[in-house]
Amino acid sequence: MPAEQASPVFVARGLTKVYHMGEVEVQALRGIDLTLYRGELVVLLGPSGSGKSTLLNILGGLDAPSGGEVYYLDHKLTGATETELTRFRREHVGFVFQFYNLIPSLTALENVALVTQIAANPMDPAQALELVGLGDRRNHFPAQLSGGEQQRVAIARAVAKRPDVLLCDEPTGALDYPTGKLVLEVLERVNRELGTITVLITHNAAIAAMADRV
Repeated sequence: MPAEQASPVFVARGLTKVYHMGEVEVQALRGIDLTLYRGELVVLLGPSGSGKSTLLNILGGLDAPSGGEVYYLDHKLTGATETELTRFRREHVGFVFQFYNLIPSLTALENVALVTQIAANPMDPAQALELVGLGDRRNHFPAQLSGGEQQRVAIARAVAKRPDVLLCDEPTGALDYPTGKLVLEVLERVNRELGTITVLITHNAAIAAMADRV
């Protein structure tokens, strides 16, 4: 392992998550241990319902585990207040979901610029769109873009705040194979060029080949 990766960025130990649905108890996570290192591209692979999204949401501070501990560098995320978790998400994490969540009345450039207004050290929104290969589509509205282009705008929006970690939940789930492949190449490029830890959820074993670790 290269020296710069030797120190862990995320450490999760003994994570459990139990959902209560009426009388029924659903165990989403059972004693998960996970360590993520700087600059890695990691794929979380498994069938639907295996707990991948739950784990990703806990790492991103969107959800709290029922048991176990999560550390981000020297910050303990488990037991943190909602204010502390909000700050953690705003300063350190970029999210890319299966659905693009773009604002229809804003152009691609304006959608990306929204995030840079709350970031400490943002990228120029036009530069972020160039990074995902959409510099020439910056003034188009979401309805004028294909599904793959909208997802690339969503990636540009996520990386424009220069996050330390990029969490991607089935980012190609709504796309056909060629378009999905293009989106994955963009994520790989972001990981390599910006050194962002990238964690990618998928149930598609073919995608795992791009990862440093699965």
